[in-house]
Amino acid sequence: MDLLGFLVAIVGLAVVFLAMGVRVVKQGYVYTIERLGRFTLAAEPGLHLIIPFIDRVGQKVNMMEQVLDIPGQEIITKDNAMVGVDAVVFFQVLDAGKAAYEVSNLYNAIMALTTTNLRTVMGSMDLDETLSKRDEINARLLAVVDHATSPWGVKITRVEIKDIRPPIDISEAMARQMKAERLKRAEILEAEGDRASEILRAEGSKQSAILEAEGRKEAAFRDAEAREREAEAEAKATQVVNDAIADSGGQALNYFVAQEYTKAVGKFATSPNAKTILFPVEATQLIGSLGGIGELVKDIANDGPRGGGGGGGGSAPRPAPSPAPRPQPRSSTPSVPRSGTPGGR
Repeated sequence: MDLLGFLVAIVGLAVVFLAMGVRVVKQGYVYTIERLGRFTLAAEPGLHLIIPFIDRVGQKVNMMEQVLDIPGQEIITKDNAMVGVDAVVFFQVLDAGKAAYEVSNLYNAIMALTTTNLRTVMGSMDLDETLSKRDEINARLLAVVDHATSPWGVKITRVEIKDIRPPIDISEAMARQMKAERLKRAEILEAEGDRASEILRAEGSKQSAILEAEGRKEAAFRDAEAREREAEAEAKATQVVNDAIADSGGQALNYFVAQEYTKAVGKFATSPNAKTILFPVEATQLIGSLGGIGELVKDIANDGPRGGGGGGGGSAPRPAPSPAPRPQPRSSTPSVPRSGTPGGR
């Protein structure tokens, strides 16, 4: 029995010894193994065997990318404005041994380093720059903090400013400034629109005036051309009349006078304002004119065949005999009643 108990005790101790020497590392973590207090191994995820009572697990280092929230703090800018700033830092441990043994309390160290550099970077900028240049602030912080944490086996992947809170009075002043600036731009745009509209209207008026002037020029040119042609026609007609008078003497003149006289009498006869027409001239004058027309026609009829069969004799035409003057007794002015009206005065 004593031997059996001893064997059972030995087996139990072996099982306990083996259980103490087996270590399973979870995914995303690296365990530091210390042998007699000295770092000897960084255990990757999986099953590992260690020597109990000689080796032990020092620290369990998270190798995944982590987020560290930087608490809000008050920062004085270059132009002495107090602003509240919040930030976040994204980092990842690349070397578990350095992260575990090169720095004490890695999270507090990264937080303190980010806070001090955030004050340095934003303290060197004006308020307007801190509000408008967040990307530049993030880039500068990332470069500085990543360089400082490199000996710790840590990679700073990103630094982001979450919020910048200027004072209330500065916020109100900025709101008034923004409103004034927008009103200024609106007025400038409105003025530019009015100017463009006036320019377009002026251009339209100019083109209209040019076209109107060209129209008047064309119309004047055509009117002058029409008057010129009318004058040429009138001159030609006058020349024809002069030639007729020169060839036939006073008979052609009597013909034209009688024709115009007849037209004038016809206009008097068709006038709607008079029932009776009074002639202040002697009727025999009209008869004498008609007699001259008859003599002119007779002479033309007699000279026509003679001139046609002369055969180039070249003799001058015989002048037409002037009618013998007839006695013209004076009589009272006759009245010519219009058609459809009773005779008499």
